[in-house]
Amino acid sequence: MSSDPPDIPPSDSNPGGNPFEGMPLFGDLAKLFSQQGSIGWDAARQLAQSVATDGGQEPNVDPLERIRLEPLARVAELQIAAATGLQVSRSGLGVTITPVTRGQWANTTLDVWRPLFESLSGSLSAGASGAPSPTEIDPSDPMGFMAPLMKMIGPMMLGMTAGSMVGHLARRSFGQYDLPIPRGRTDELFVISANIDEFGNEWSLPPDDLRLWVCLQEVAVHAVLGVDHVRQRLEHLLELYVSSFEPDPTALEEGIGSFDMSDPGAMGGMQSMFGDPQMLLGAIQSPAQRDLLPAYEALVTTIVGYVDHIIDVVGRNLLSNYAMVAEAVRRRRVEAHASDRFVERLFGLELTQASYDRGSSFIAGIIERAGTDAPSRLWESDETLPTPAELDAPGLWLARLEFAD
Repeated sequence: MSSDPPDIPPSDSNPGGNPFEGMPLFGDLAKLFSQQGSIGWDAARQLAQSVATDGGQEPNVDPLERIRLEPLARVAELQIAAATGLQVSRSGLGVTITPVTRGQWANTTLDVWRPLFESLSGSLSAGASGAPSPTEIDPSDPMGFMAPLMKMIGPMMLGMTAGSMVGHLARRSFGQYDLPIPRGRTDELFVISANIDEFGNEWSLPPDDLRLWVCLQEVAVHAVLGVDHVRQRLEHLLELYVSSFEPDPTALEEGIGSFDMSDPGAMGGMQSMFGDPQMLLGAIQSPAQRDLLPAYEALVTTIVGYVDHIIDVVGRNLLSNYAMVAEAVRRRRVEAHASDRFVERLFGLELTQASYDRGSSFIAGIIERAGTDAPSRLWESDETLPTPAELDAPGLWLARLEFAD
């Protein structure tokens, strides 16, 4: 890969044809960005660590935390397996719940989600042809250099966006399945003890009850995503979504050009603009994504509704303060931080209270009509997953299954 800035045709004011001539900073940036590949992963990793750790050093996880979690993990594994009838451990050797620091969680998450960000980068790059080519740049236009500059720094900006997002999530997430995104075939589940403890202290929740609730949540999602056809369909829909953005390659250029730099408030406006993922990435939801969303949302909503049901069934018998813990945790997840909404928009996983209510109503509807064993039929095959219409009318789903039988 060449490390030189892109070729620009010569002009009277710029006989060398390089728009960054006489601007060493931009020239140096051009060389740096062109060496980063499709995404600036070095920048992403550094920023994720900095945000996750608040720029400081994290202490190692207390060894006693592993000891506390081990018996809770065993309880969660046995109870979720019994309640769902699913194989919780993919290897057959059991599930391990490992407490990690925020920095460790961020580093691992960035690695696991890298294919998604690369697909996103590909969909954004697909629209680069819409930007002016070097031969189309007007040398007299003072903002003309922005198009090639934006094209070069796009990968770095996407990397920094990914790093910032994952870093902020590391400061808030309890475990690896706060968002139901598959994480490979390992049976080691990561939880962030510092976040669990902070939240428990804020809400005055019994520590062991909260830890067990988190273990139940992680193991339940892991069990559902361990069903091959469920995981494969979710991965397919997620990949389709992130690879189907329609980029607006001039959005950032126009955004910057709209600011009057003589205005003292311009810098504040630019800062807000760079904090907007849609402006920063130049991405807009495409018609293909809108067509995909009903099936995508139906699957995700079914998963979260089922998991909530299973945790209710199991948790009420295990946690002495179940109602208090469940209310606090479920309120927290819908009062999402901006960083949560950021990743949800990028991945098409906008889980609002309405989403959870829709999933819960579907599960309650099939139990009311067909009994407590009915939800287990959801995972029998790809054909037994509900359609968007069936999700809002549980009787239709039951009727289809009865007809198939």
